[in-house]
Amino acid sequence: MTITFAPSRSARLSLTPETTLAGLLDGAWWPRSRDLAAELPPLVDALEEHFGRITRVAVNPTRWPVVPHKVPVAGHTVHVGWFTEQDPDKMILLSYTVGRVDLLVIPPETEPAAGTRLMAAAAVPGSVRTAGVLMSDEAATGRRMRDARSSEDVWETDGGAALPPLRRPVVGARMIPLPKNTRW
Repeated sequence: MTITFAPSRSARLSLTPETTLAGLLDGAWWPRSRDLAAELPPLVDALEEHFGRITRVAVNPTRWPVVPHKVPVAGHTVHVGWFTEQDPDKMILLSYTVGRVDLLVIPPETEPAAGTRLMAAAAVPGSVRTAGVLMSDEAATGRRMRDARSSEDVWETDGGAALPPLRRPVVGARMIPLPKNTRW
C-alpha cells in the first residue's frame, strides 16, 4: 500500500530581524484561507525554527469562522484560545523559549500588492504601529490608489483629456481674432 502526502504549503510570513529593537509587532502572517485548523500548522512549523516550540495561540474570532480548541502540529498540540477584546487583525503566539510573538494577520482575500505592503510594514524594526492601524492605513492607501486609477481612466490618450462635445454657437457671441504677428 502506498501513501501519498500532499506537499505542505509554506506559510507566507515576514518577521522583524532578530537583532533589532522590539516593536508592537514581530511580523505578519498572510494565510491562504480562513480555516485556522488548516492554516496554523505551516505557520507554527515556520515559527518554531526561530522561536522554539509554540504551545498556545490567541485570536479574535471575528476573522475566523471556526476556532478549534486544539490543533495538532508536527508531533505536539497547539492550544487555541479566542478573545473578543484582542485586536481582530492580530494573532498572539506563546512559546516556552521566547515568550510571546505578536503577528499582524493579513486577510486571505487581500490583493497581492496590498498584502506585500502590509508584510513589509509589519516587519519594520521598532515600529509602534498596531495591527489595526496598519490595516486602516492600507485601506486608505488602497482607496487613494483606486481614486488615482479612476482619474487616469478619464484621461483619453497621451494627448490629454478628451475635449467636451462641440456645441452650437451662442447667438450674439463675439469672436476676438488673434494678432497676426504671434510667433509660436
